[in-house]
Amino acid sequence: MIDGPDGSDSRPAPGSLSEYRSAVADREATVAAATGHAPAPRLARHVLTLDDGHEVTVAVAGRGVPFVVVHGFMAEGFMYAQTLSRLVALGYKVVAIDTAGHGGTEVLPDAETDFDSYVELFSRTLDHLGIHHAVLTGHSMGGRVVAELAADEPERAVALLLIDPILGRQWDRMVAAARVFPPLLGWLGFLIAVDTASTFPVLRDRSQARKLVRLLAPTVLRHVRRPWHLLAPAIAILRSGSSRPVLDRVRRHGIPTVVVHGERDFIVPLATARDAAERTGGDLVIVHGATHSWCLKDPETLPAVVQALWEARLHRAYDDALREHGVDPDAPIDDIEAAFYDESARVLALTPELTFERSDEEVRSPRYHFSVVEAEPGPGEGQAGLGVA
Repeated sequence: MIDGPDGSDSRPAPGSLSEYRSAVADREATVAAATGHAPAPRLARHVLTLDDGHEVTVAVAGRGVPFVVVHGFMAEGFMYAQTLSRLVALGYKVVAIDTAGHGGTEVLPDAETDFDSYVELFSRTLDHLGIHHAVLTGHSMGGRVVAELAADEPERAVALLLIDPILGRQWDRMVAAARVFPPLLGWLGFLIAVDTASTFPVLRDRSQARKLVRLLAPTVLRHVRRPWHLLAPAIAILRSGSSRPVLDRVRRHGIPTVVVHGERDFIVPLATARDAAERTGGDLVIVHGATHSWCLKDPETLPAVVQALWEARLHRAYDDALREHGVDPDAPIDDIEAAFYDESARVLALTPELTFERSDEEVRSPRYHFSVVEAEPGPGEGQAGLGVA
C-alpha cells in the first residue's frame, strides 16, 4: 500500500513493472508536492536464522527485481537506508544484507577468517531468502563479496554494480604492502572511519547531518562495545589475495558490470576502479568530487546513476534475464518476480506493504555530477553521455 499524506490507500493497479514504477514515482511526486519533503518508503529490518543457526540481519523494501546490497567495512546495510528507499521507485525490491561481524549479523567461527567464508555466508543468505537471480551491488568490501559470488556462481547475477570496490591492481598492491606491514590496514580502516565521519554536512545541511547521525550512531556504538568483531573481516581482507582472477572470471562469464567510483577516493584510488572496469569489460562511472563514502553523504546520486544505467546496460541485462526464464519484459509484476525468486521465497513474506514515512528531508537534486566511460572491445574508450546528474 502507498499511503498519501491523508492516509488514503493508493495501491497501484496490477500491471507490468514499468507501470508499477510509474505509479510509485507518481505517488512519490504527489506526496512530495503536498508535504514539501521527500517521502521515504519504509525498510523493514529482520534477523534471519540460517539452517546452521547463524543469525544474519537484512533490511527489505519494495517490489520488482531484487537489488541486493552489501555494505563496506565498518558499516552496515541500514546505513544506506536513504539511498535504498530512493531505489524502490525505480522498480526494485531492495535487500540490504549485513556481513559477518557487522550490524546484527553474528561473527563467523574463529577458524573462518578467509574471505571465502564471507562470500559463502552471503550465498547461503540469498538461498535462505529465496533469491536466485539479482542485481548484485557492493560498496567497498561489499564490492569484493558480490564480485566473488558472481565469479563463483554467475547464474545468480543479473548484473554487477561495484561501488568504490576493493578490487583491481592498485588495491592488490596496497594489500600486498599491508601483509608486509600490517599496521597499514589499520591505517586504512582509520581513514574509512574519518571519511565516513566527514559525510556529516553539519554546516551545509543540518537536517541531513541529523539523519546521518541517527543512522550511524547504532553502528558506532556496536563497534565501540565489540571492536574485536572487526578483527576477523580485517584479517580476511588481508588474506584475500589478488582480485584480478576474480575480475577475469566475471568477464569470462559475460556478466554485465558497472564500476561506480568517487573521483577523490584516496582510500581505494580511482586507478583501481579503472583496472576493475577494464578487466571485467564493464562501464566506469566517475562521480566527480566524491570521496570513498559519497553514497552515504548524498542519497540522491546513486539512484540517479542507476536510473541512467537503467536506460542502457542495466535494462538490457534485465530484459535478457527475463527472456532466459521465458518471461516477457511487459508481463505483470507478479510474473516478473516469479522469475527472480523461489515460489515460496521468504523475502516476499518479509517485505512490508509499500508505505511512505513522513520525512524531514527537503526534495533535492543529486549533489554530485557523474560521467560514464563506456566499455569498448578495443582501444579508444571515451566519455559517453549515459547520464550526467
